[in-house]
Amino acid sequence: MKRQIWFVALLGIWGTLSSCGVGRQVSEAKTFGECKYDLSSVDSVFIAGIDIREFKNIKSFQDFDLAKYPRVAMGLLRKDVPLDLRVNLDITNPTKNRAAINQLEYKVLLTNSEIFSGFLSQLIEVMPGTGKTRVPIKLNANVYQLLSNDQTRDEFVNLITTLTGKTSSNPSKLTVKIKPTLDLGGKQINYPGYISFDKVITSDMVLGIK
Repeated sequence: MKRQIWFVALLGIWGTLSSCGVGRQVSEAKTFGECKYDLSSVDSVFIAGIDIREFKNIKSFQDFDLAKYPRVAMGLLRKDVPLDLRVNLDITNPTKNRAAINQLEYKVLLTNSEIFSGFLSQLIEVMPGTGKTRVPIKLNANVYQLLSNDQTRDEFVNLITTLTGKTSSNPSKLTVKIKPTLDLGGKQINYPGYISFDKVITSDMVLGIK
């Protein structure tokens, strides 16, 4: 129902604009909402500027040797512990039409706690019948609250051990929410609500880990 209301709203804006390409943009944006999404891999992971592989022996928060990792210690002191990584979002178009948008809003949650949020401002197009289209997205966040909160600390440390490529770590589940955006004649039209999917992060998803 929400998708139908959104499409009707787009058609209303379409009727007020003279550009001959608006109808095509409306159709392509609608198709984007019908695509399938998956988080295929993760790479280039850094905590407080330190390569994630340096933490491969970490099993719990107590294992953090702050003398060995002064950047983490300083980050905890300043309440600013940056986490940077790149995720590769795979999009599949099961329809017979081209899908395209101008902007993508995203949120990534761990145990209902939001870790990342932001916008990817670029043309994203997914052609039908061509397999998966990969969209790399660089994520960064201050994870101090996750490390200092008793309810999220253990789950976050488990995510860290998974990202080190340690096969013995327990998989971590992330919830990914995305919202396509279309720019029509200078008017930004957001997809109604978020397209959400869960993804279990396992050690074999981490690229560049030997």
